[in-house]
Amino acid sequence: MRQYKNKDNVQRQAYYSDRFFVGPQVPRYDIASDDIFSKDLAEFREKVNVLDAFIEHTHLVLWIEKDNLFKAAELLKTELEYDMLIELSAIDYLATKDGFELFYEFLSLSKHKRVRIKCFIQKEEKVESLTSLFKSANWSEREMYDMFGVKIVNHPNMKRIIMPDDWYDHPLRKTYPLQGDEAASWYEVDKIFGKDARDIIGPEQRDPAAIDRYDTTRFARLGHEVPFGMDVSQFEPETPISYEEESGNTLVKKLKPEESVVLKRRK
Repeated sequence: MRQYKNKDNVQRQAYYSDRFFVGPQVPRYDIASDDIFSKDLAEFREKVNVLDAFIEHTHLVLWIEKDNLFKAAELLKTELEYDMLIELSAIDYLATKDGFELFYEFLSLSKHKRVRIKCFIQKEEKVESLTSLFKSANWSEREMYDMFGVKIVNHPNMKRIIMPDDWYDHPLRKTYPLQGDEAASWYEVDKIFGKDARDIIGPEQRDPAAIDRYDTTRFARLGHEVPFGMDVSQFEPETPISYEEESGNTLVKKLKPEESVVLKRRK
């Protein structure tokens, strides 16, 4: 295994940060302000221990212990009519709390209400899969494992869903470099050409904003188009610019570059 650089601080090395940005504070409201949520919370508390409860963005937010996650989801579906699991994911708090905040969003079609269940797990802890209750949890739980490394037990097919099976690390963790790590730089080169081709091809350019004008396999300049694979590092042949094909529309006058005029100021 190759040696990896320390990645504990990679997110702070981002090339841009807004020092004037202040995160907006979302107001929280008391449960008593909504009759439906008040009734649902009372029934919910009879069977599941609630650590905290409030209304946020018209959603009822319930903090529970991780061991009660499956029981809480079952209660919401079978007794409280929250019959759709519409989203689930995690938030990385590894640096400050050594764990993840998990959230599960439920929708009631009959009540037109949404409930969000939240719980916190430590880095190596596991949670129960909800796929036996909600089929929609299948791919979302796989994505949560793939992107964050959150381990799910009793899932029918717990494997990566976006990244390759042999990918190193989990890309949405805050310790993951924004443009990938050493493994990401060489992954496709190693897979397609083999490690012996590293010196010939070089590492993968993972910066989406980078454009190499001399890379004729990916990029061409207007008026300097060249055949595939041609070396343009020493010179760039000029080609006539044409705004339309020679066999184009015969009813439209062809525009020639030398007849066009660039206005210096708007009339």
